Amino acid sequence: MSIKDEFATRNFSIYGQWLGILSMILCFALGIANFFNLFSHFLLIIFAILCLLSSFVILFLEVPLLLRICPTSSTFDAAIRKISSNYLRAAAYAVMALIQYLSTIIAASSLIAAAIVLTFTAICYALAGLKGQAFVGSKTLGGQGVAQMII
Repeated sequence: MSIKDEFATRNFSIYGQWLGILSMILCFALGIANFFNLFSHFLLIIFAILCLLSSFVILFLEVPLLLRICPTSSTFDAAIRKISSNYLRAAAYAVMALIQYLSTIIAASSLIAAAIVLTFTAICYALAGLKGQAFVGSKTLGGQGVAQMII
């Protein structure tokens, strides 16, 4: 199944997964950019670190193949595997978005872009849950059979 076929299914969990990848890229880039902004407030650097940590959590959440390849602890693997339903993914993204929205209390920064995309991702997963759509992982990102081939 190609990416075009995946988007044609109109399953919001596929949209959420691809928006999650975009969120991961934005969180990584903006986290690094705000981390090295030496003239900003110290607390903003803490939010940049949290944004970087969010990008790595999203990476393991959205690309399940990495849980088998990368050496991570069993507690981390178990925590990531618990976030399997659309509602739990929506809640996880909403919490990450809330953290980035809180960074605007300190100072206006580019972290707001990450918060907005994280919010859209949470909305997609919430819509998938409300519509009763089962979580469908993208085959391109290592879901549905690809991770089982590597043992």
